[in-house]
Amino acid sequence: MTSEPAPDGRTGQDTGAIRVEKVVTSGTFSLDGGTWDVDNNVWLLGNDDEVLVIDAAHDADAILAAVGGRRVTGILCTHAHNDHIDAAPELADRTGAPIMLHPSGAHLWGMTHPERRWDWDLVDGQEIGIAGAAAGQVLHTPGHAPDAVCLYVPDLGVVFSGDTLFQGGPGATGRSFSDFPTIIDSIRTRLLSLPDETVVHTGHGDDTTIGAEAPQLDDWVVRGH
Repeated sequence: MTSEPAPDGRTGQDTGAIRVEKVVTSGTFSLDGGTWDVDNNVWLLGNDDEVLVIDAAHDADAILAAVGGRRVTGILCTHAHNDHIDAAPELADRTGAPIMLHPSGAHLWGMTHPERRWDWDLVDGQEIGIAGAAAGQVLHTPGHAPDAVCLYVPDLGVVFSGDTLFQGGPGATGRSFSDFPTIIDSIRTRLLSLPDETVVHTGHGDDTTIGAEAPQLDDWVVRGH
């Protein structure tokens, strides 16, 4: 698969009628009394008519600019850390799209949006329709956060990993509500079982592939992060 510049500074990946587009937004991540500057990958998955937004981070205006005139069919949250959900309610209000979250993230969600609940519960194994031309499968992958999910789209050969898997290792597990053995188990059983050529679209930073990361699993276990 090739990646080429797309309108409005986005990068786009074309597969038939469906495109994968990335918008990078900047803000902060806060937990356990600390705050850090972060850049987040916001993913748009769809076609010329409609898109699914994965992780509405920081800047609803920037996300809407990338969406353009397309209909937003849903706002899927890979987990409820504030840097992945802070713009979700505003985006939902402005588009009418439902916010989707695994319910085990309720306590984290409430830290950022105590007066508003998300709209749809994500369930392991459920399918999410994409522009009437593909379907994504929800994979519950706890460890970085209890509600962490990935979205695997076999027709495109991609998985959206949130903060579960990055280029070079698993997501961080040094803060509250996270657990290193749990994330290793999630990666081993849910992600590394995918085809090696599967492209991993991460929540921060660069893409990778399942085949590039799988041989490193034992090294991650030894180093402990």
